[in-house]
Amino acid sequence: MTYSLAVDIGGTFTDIVLRNSDGRLSVDKTLTTHEDLLSGFFGGVNAVLKKAGISSEAIDGVIVHATTVVTNALIERKGPPTALVVTEGFRDVLSIRNEHRYDMYDPQIEFPEPLVPIELTFGIAERTLADGTVAQAPSDEAIEALAADIRKSGAQSVAICFLNSFVNSSNEAYVAGRLSRLLNDLFICTSSDVAPQIREYPRASTATVNAYTMPISQPYLRRLSDRLRDEGFGNTPLIMLSSGGVVGAETAGRNPVRMIESGPAAGALAACHYAEVLGIEGLRGHFYINTR
Repeated sequence: MTYSLAVDIGGTFTDIVLRNSDGRLSVDKTLTTHEDLLSGFFGGVNAVLKKAGISSEAIDGVIVHATTVVTNALIERKGPPTALVVTEGFRDVLSIRNEHRYDMYDPQIEFPEPLVPIELTFGIAERTLADGTVAQAPSDEAIEALAADIRKSGAQSVAICFLNSFVNSSNEAYVAGRLSRLLNDLFICTSSDVAPQIREYPRASTATVNAYTMPISQPYLRRLSDRLRDEGFGNTPLIMLSSGGVVGAETAGRNPVRMIESGPAAGALAACHYAEVLGIEGLRGHFYINTR
């Protein structure tokens, strides 16, 4: 008999489903423990195992996990101080934004403040042209001075976004590598790794959100994987993404921006599945989303 486990941590409740290879389900719902998410996670898991009369060693199928930990950190702005490194002369990228507006005809529209304020945005002399040619590589001296400024700022995480890095990421990768050695206790990501797409502002904002949530998601996912192993579960967890797919915990920790709204994505997939199983065309799914 094969057993698979799924756990979804929401803003109010944590839901646990255990399924065996015959399709039989055991379920439990417990309050989400915001002070320690793993407390509610394993409390519910142990309750489900008890209902099914099995131990953790019997879980030999997949372990799938969806969580609002990244979404809540972003909505509540509970991430740590984060730095953004950009091409020199483009420090205002998050403030200038782009022409997109959520209310086209509001002359007094107000946008939320950027996750990274201008005083934590740093420029460095470098340039990659639109065709990918490196016109100027960043110097080691400039990177060392940058590292000193970031250290002095108190930032715990760093996002790097250079012009045209989606064509050639070598400058971003070099700066990230050097900063990783000079600031080895900080979380660092590059826009070319997180969102290798044209348009500077979407890449910068996506990389910023990723860096902002890395110090929260990475330790959480590492503790989850370690505890599952310590309690006898045979498989490492697969983490739900907003695309509806899953990845390993290590990959999810490097790219937490992809975990935002992963719970609703799973709900949409479930609605599609049951519509297909029941032969219902045009099924409409309704989801109640509750953060803290």
